[in-house]
Amino acid sequence: MCGRYANSRSSADLAAEFDIQPEYAPSEVLADYNVAPTKQVPAVVERRPRGESDADPVRQLRMLRWGLVPSWAKDPAIGNRMINARMETVAEKPSFRKAFAVRRALLPADGYFEWYETEQRNAKGKPIKQPFFITPRDGGVLAMAGLYEIWRDPTKNDGDDEAFRWTCTVLTTKAEDDVGHIHDRMPLLVEPDRYHAWLDPDRSEKDDLLGLLVPAAPGRLEAYPVSTEVNNARNNGPQLLDPIAAEGGDR
Repeated sequence: MCGRYANSRSSADLAAEFDIQPEYAPSEVLADYNVAPTKQVPAVVERRPRGESDADPVRQLRMLRWGLVPSWAKDPAIGNRMINARMETVAEKPSFRKAFAVRRALLPADGYFEWYETEQRNAKGKPIKQPFFITPRDGGVLAMAGLYEIWRDPTKNDGDDEAFRWTCTVLTTKAEDDVGHIHDRMPLLVEPDRYHAWLDPDRSEKDDLLGLLVPAAPGRLEAYPVSTEVNNARNNGPQLLDPIAAEGGDR
């Protein structure tokens, strides 16, 4: 799964990375080194300008809440359990099927965190879990494959800024060997030459879309242990990405 990640890039950096015109990007994206579910996260989408159904889709950078709420949901709290969508079932599962067909996104990240269960035990006899940060060896941006939905809050008036909740989820797959020893799932990635094909809302054929998604190429990612400070979602800052010696033995 992918339950925490980091993004330190600014709005201008992300707009340049994903070829987005300034007018379609927020003025500011704050660095977040401990992105957790329910937080607002930057996401790249392609949508037609409002009220222009015949216009070409425009690439945009938007802030979405992490934890997808299907349009048919009665309670938005369902999003707390929808932070990941499995590649193997995303095209059929009711919670994600519609979004997979027409509302796909890229979620930029410096890297993501996973926890490895060591052989050491704490005072209560439970295994100690060592957090690892998994990131591109070249320092580049990960474009995680995502989906987004727009949920209408029936308690709000149309003119209310909170009437429509934009939410997202990260697609996952079986982890490659390089990082699979830490956790058996990992985010699916989209390569730059496939950005438009993945984001294009007019493209909806299941096998075609699934064929655009790939795990990271062998050797592209590196994983190293980081402080257990990251375990608390309230902690933040670049120090969370600093490598340390693993408590339960280096992997």
